[in-house]
Amino acid sequence: MVLERFRLDGKVAVVTGAGRGLGQQMALALAEAGADVVCASRTGAQIEATAEAIRALGRRAIAVPTDVRDSKRCDALVQACLDEFGAIDIMLSNAGIGDARGAGRELWDVSDEDWRDTIEVNLSSAFYCARTASRAMIDRGKGGVIINVASGTGLRGDPPRFAYATAKAAVIALTKSLAAMLQRHDIRANCIIPGFVAQRPPKDEEEAALIGSRARYFPVQRLGEAWELGPLAVYLASDASSYVTGQGFIIDGGGLSGGVAPVGFAPEVEG
Repeated sequence: MVLERFRLDGKVAVVTGAGRGLGQQMALALAEAGADVVCASRTGAQIEATAEAIRALGRRAIAVPTDVRDSKRCDALVQACLDEFGAIDIMLSNAGIGDARGAGRELWDVSDEDWRDTIEVNLSSAFYCARTASRAMIDRGKGGVIINVASGTGLRGDPPRFAYATAKAAVIALTKSLAAMLQRHDIRANCIIPGFVAQRPPKDEEEAALIGSRARYFPVQRLGEAWELGPLAVYLASDASSYVTGQGFIIDGGGLSGGVAPVGFAPEVEG
């Protein structure tokens, strides 16, 4: 009975940023739990590969190239889901720019374009997708689930990537507001907050050493792996979390609670 509540049979999910890394693994996990999936990102070849992997699991999937910075493209994404499957039950907004525009620059050297692009991809996209997906869920009258992906940097300062940290903090606040606004329509909204998670295996020994050097900062003494977000996404998408909304779920190996995460800068003090 308990495990049945984690099943997503008959559900339809839209996943942005589904072409690789965290998004791809969460899309696959939703499919393994029984959901049909619409895979979205700007890179058509990557999301088609994810869709093909989902079909190999026995589920239906389509790939919809989407630039989530454009609200009309987000509207079209949800419409493509409705056209293909007739419904949307789960909206998982994962698309983001980890290597944020303007990263590492002084505050006064970050351009308006860099700032806007970082905010658009990491924050506005979640709003655009939630707005159009919730409308479709409400029209259908059967509720639904919104899952946003933020970052541990949204819970602390990050001078080298302050625009990114700002956007991800706002995603957490957006999620709480969505939960409060949409509960009367039986729509739940929650947020996944990853720490350092390896998007892929290291490409060489040098990169492996860098990963190992980061891992020492965390109580678990390792970086997370992309697949580990999948079970959490399934939980939040399923009836197993039917009494959970407006929450942020940190998955970071204890980095924020008991570790000393690297911040990429040193405090300026007098010698």
